Amino acid sequence: MALQNLDLEEQEKLDELKAWWKQYGNLILLTVIAAAIAVAGWGAWRWYERNAALQASQLYETLAAAARAGDAKALRDAGGALTEGHARSLYASMGAMAAARFHFDRGEVKSAKAQLQWVLGRSPAEDFRDLARLRLAALLLDEKETDDALKLLADKPLDAYAAQFAALRGDVLVARNQPAEARAAYQLALEKANASAGAFRDSVQMRLDALGS
Repeated sequence: MALQNLDLEEQEKLDELKAWWKQYGNLILLTVIAAAIAVAGWGAWRWYERNAALQASQLYETLAAAARAGDAKALRDAGGALTEGHARSLYASMGAMAAARFHFDRGEVKSAKAQLQWVLGRSPAEDFRDLARLRLAALLLDEKETDDALKLLADKPLDAYAAQFAALRGDVLVARNQPAEARAAYQLALEKANASAGAFRDSVQMRLDALGS
């Protein structure tokens, strides 16, 4: 009798399990499948990111080697591939900065400015954008475009570039014949300069002294 009761209880539990599975089985299967797809997708995305980073680093090395060799075509090809295919990568920002220097050293100011403007508008890193602003403002000062230079220097940079921004702003103000404002900018540059930046501090102090009291 006990065995028969046990069989009946097992049958009832089995029937309950079947009914439960009939109600929720499809949902469970869909959940498991979705989880499996998510895991597979995450793995594929990580693989894509690693592969993209490797490609970007290789392109940057190609660009850097082309810059050292003076190969303008190879530099343009690698730079174009970086900015078009890996725009959000720091390698693209590094490549554009290197290309800007390459063009500037060869007197190709328009091309240098284009590279710096790309960094300013597209780089994901604030320090690269600040460095691009600084170098672009210096080029504009050389071209006597002082209004545009001051606009680029107006926004507060990261602390690491504060002294350089202030010093360049002083140079622009000197060019605009605004000695009082230039003096204040040079003094700010000295205040912001790292104590170990001896050569920079000496340069700023010389420019400040040249303005007189």
